[in-house]
Amino acid sequence: MTATHDIVARLWNLCHVLRDDGITYHQYVTELTYLLFLKMAQETSTEGQIPTGWRWKDLESRDGLDQLNFYRRLLINLGSESFEDDGATRQVPHRVVAIFANAGTSLREPRNLAKLVENIDKLDWYSARQEGLGDLYEGLLEKNANEKKSGAGQYFTPRPLIECMVDLIQPKPGETVQDPAAGTGGFLVMADRYVKERSDDLFDLTEQLQLFQRRQAFYGMELVPDTHRLLLMNMMLHDIEGDVLLGDTLSPAGADLPKADIILTNPPFGTKTGGGRPSRDDFTYQTSNKQLAFVEHIYRGLKPGGRAAVVVPDNVLFEAGVGQQIRADLMEKCDLHTILRLPTGIFYAGGVKTNVLFFTKGAYAQEKGNTEAVWVYDLRTNIPTFGKRTPLTLEHFKPFMAAYGDDPHGKAARTDEGEEGRWRRFSLADIAKRGDNLDLTWLQDDSVERAEDLPDPEDVAAEILDHLRTAMEEMEALTDILSGESGDDAGIEVSA
Repeated sequence: MTATHDIVARLWNLCHVLRDDGITYHQYVTELTYLLFLKMAQETSTEGQIPTGWRWKDLESRDGLDQLNFYRRLLINLGSESFEDDGATRQVPHRVVAIFANAGTSLREPRNLAKLVENIDKLDWYSARQEGLGDLYEGLLEKNANEKKSGAGQYFTPRPLIECMVDLIQPKPGETVQDPAAGTGGFLVMADRYVKERSDDLFDLTEQLQLFQRRQAFYGMELVPDTHRLLLMNMMLHDIEGDVLLGDTLSPAGADLPKADIILTNPPFGTKTGGGRPSRDDFTYQTSNKQLAFVEHIYRGLKPGGRAAVVVPDNVLFEAGVGQQIRADLMEKCDLHTILRLPTGIFYAGGVKTNVLFFTKGAYAQEKGNTEAVWVYDLRTNIPTFGKRTPLTLEHFKPFMAAYGDDPHGKAARTDEGEEGRWRRFSLADIAKRGDNLDLTWLQDDSVERAEDLPDPEDVAAEILDHLRTAMEEMEALTDILSGESGDDAGIEVSA
């Protein structure tokens, strides 16, 4: 991937050019999305989807203020279903409209737009096409997420973790895959790649299955408009036409998502904005804790026999009240067979402690007693903190993947490693003794922090900001409850 990495580095370095224009990192990636869409359409001979006169060459041929004004008009036009141009009505395809919806530019200086256009045009597009334009764009999203000042890491799950989860869940041709908190599409793209790698890029499948995989297999929902834009672009570059909607999964729109064979997701952390509760009338348990509400959506959204892998913070495992009720309901309706305790430092806020829950929905009409025991793998205790100096790779997950086994439902033969090992089995009786607390630990943390093991200063700053943000949300939720605007108090999150 040398050419792709080189192109990503060159594109990212351009952001420094824009500092004088007041462009943030996230604005820069969004700006690049518009420009890359136009250029990639030219490079892949798919410009037919863009109305004549509003393509890359039309932008490139202009200069100065004329170029910037044309670019502003282009963004408005391509974000409209139709527009008037020289007395004619131009129609814009739905996918193009979705990417450019409500688009606007943060660029104020014509020279900065000219610099972007010039440098994008000079890139090695032949090599980029050979290695995959989707990989190029994924690399750009990852670069943005790793830049702590961008704040983008909150919706970008580390790709080695996604690959681990997808490999263990094993999506198959003909199965539907949902991500109700889709972010930039990492889980959907990786699941698509998993199927394609095992079917000769779908050519081993029947024509009907090929069509299903490209157009119907992958779907989900994303709340943030700019993130949804990046998601659409990412899926388009990976040749996925799934129905990924802009909306709130915790609203009635989420109830309309079709039930899935597989759900893979990393829901947002924190309380619902303003301490408000999900407006889903199909939820049994009402809470302002977004992760708990997403867990309920996920196990309700699986088809009988469907399987899920979901990232959750520690508080989901131990929170009392409604948290305990949701865990109990999950374990009745599903076989919660595996919990992976993740290492610290792999998300944008280094101190956030997270886990992956793996579970399978009970067979049709079997909504009781599906969980018999929970296996826990501790990949956190006495593990170095990950960050820029120690990047997370798939190799770090290989021992867990071997212990998990080759059955996606967690039914492979497993061996308890005892109190000195990282892999333990806990019966329902064991869990009951711990007060139905799933924050199951047994290893003694004997690490001594050394200077080289301390987190990067920017990681510490990001963690402090995250805790402050969560504290503010919890204060808002508490204020609502005390003023009688909310019901039970069990939905207030304990900071992870």
